[in-house]
Amino acid sequence: MAHTQPNPMQPRRERGATLIIALIILVAMSLAGIATMRSVDTSAILAGNIAFKESATNAADQGVQAGQAWLSSNAGNTALYTDNNVPGVSSVGYYSSVTTRDKDWSDPAQWTNAAALNGGLPDNSGNTVYYIVERMCSLQKCAPNATCASQVNVCGSTPDSTQMSGEGLDMSAPNFFTKPPAIHYRVSARAVGPRNSVTIVQTHVRIN
Repeated sequence: MAHTQPNPMQPRRERGATLIIALIILVAMSLAGIATMRSVDTSAILAGNIAFKESATNAADQGVQAGQAWLSSNAGNTALYTDNNVPGVSSVGYYSSVTTRDKDWSDPAQWTNAAALNGGLPDNSGNTVYYIVERMCSLQKCAPNATCASQVNVCGSTPDSTQMSGEGLDMSAPNFFTKPPAIHYRVSARAVGPRNSVTIVQTHVRIN
């Protein structure tokens, strides 16, 4: 009985293994490419968000400076004893007293009576800036450390430098302490920018 010997030159029948391996490699490369694209997109978004946050912080600093300028222009004026101290204006972002419990500054409702820069219009970077000035006293419509409605208006204050430099002098002399203490004020600013970026900045100042 004759036996047929396989021809070594005849190509083997393809079984599809190479195709399967190639498809697996292509899928892996596709997934790697998608992951890389997402990583780049996330980095770009993160970098953009950081830029918007820095822009909002710079804008909030402008609000702090505006609040300090307003306070300086009204320093020494008894109008600082009252909250709404500009005739015909319901609020200028000024409070002559603070509550014992601090505000939730992240709540937009706390900024309802805040003063707005640029008439409430966004700046060139798209940031809308508000500021609030608060006198660090317990009572409104009352002079610092005065008694109003049977209560003493306790204010945060710092002794004047003149009061602190009396070493070696006769402190029994009349009118030795010639200057009143400097009252503390808090200036808070809020900037709302693109992509819902919100920055709140606060500083304390003291004015005689």
